[in-house]
Amino acid sequence: MQLKTSDIRVKPGETVDLKKWPTSVPPVYASKRDYNDLLDGHVAKLSDLQEKLFATNKHAVLVILQAMDAAGKDGAIKHVMSGVNPQGCDVTSFSHPSAAELEHDFLWRTTRDLPARGKIGIFNRSYYEEVLIVRVDPSILAAEAVPDGAEIDGKIWRERYKSITGFEDHMHRNGTRIVKIFLHVSKSEQKKRLLERIDDPKKNWKISASDLEARKHWKKYRHAYETCIAATSTTHAPWYVVPADDKLTARLYVSQIILEVLEGLDMSFPEMTGARLHELQHMRDELEKK
Repeated sequence: MQLKTSDIRVKPGETVDLKKWPTSVPPVYASKRDYNDLLDGHVAKLSDLQEKLFATNKHAVLVILQAMDAAGKDGAIKHVMSGVNPQGCDVTSFSHPSAAELEHDFLWRTTRDLPARGKIGIFNRSYYEEVLIVRVDPSILAAEAVPDGAEIDGKIWRERYKSITGFEDHMHRNGTRIVKIFLHVSKSEQKKRLLERIDDPKKNWKISASDLEARKHWKKYRHAYETCIAATSTTHAPWYVVPADDKLTARLYVSQIILEVLEGLDMSFPEMTGARLHELQHMRDELEKK
């Protein structure tokens, strides 16, 4: 099967019904060895492009990963970014906001961790939690003391979508390229993975009672994701709904998406002027003397 990321990209204004988007597709690899070869090839290209991104120093890339619990975000980050220079890539995870963060607008805490020019930033969860978990659990919104927020009449979510798309347009205009990935896992596959976390002592730390509580609200979360993705997938910052029941296929999709973003940038290593070449030759001559 060919990796066509256009098939999983949400078009601007498109209605999103996640029940109609596949969580499982035929494998995009022929065997485990083929998967390893494909991923290694992607990782090598990512490493080269990240170096060029840093050398060009005009753009940053922000990758946002969102998903239901146990969809494979951590594994995707670990495997896809395994060959990228750690100095050129920052991974930030966001959990429940702190007391200090609750005293600011909902975009404040994530803004502090945006990638600098020349770097790739990965958000494991993000400001999108503010229209996802906050929508499912209104008590969080109440803690934010948002004016008129207690009404939760739909207006606040539309306003937040508008804030998010405006923020992302601003970042795009200033050189940050944003790619948003939703790892789409089925409820049955999630159950299987959560049971594995209970049964495998090495994975016990990965599960908590909150995971089971969130699972009870599966339909509410799905609806929150559907409306959010539909409202915020834009030309410059599209959403990709990646089938995630097969972790290996999901990782190949994620790496391919990031590759395409980097390949679409106008990047090159700095050209060497005559003066710079002369300077380099002088440094060579000095080194050769010692």
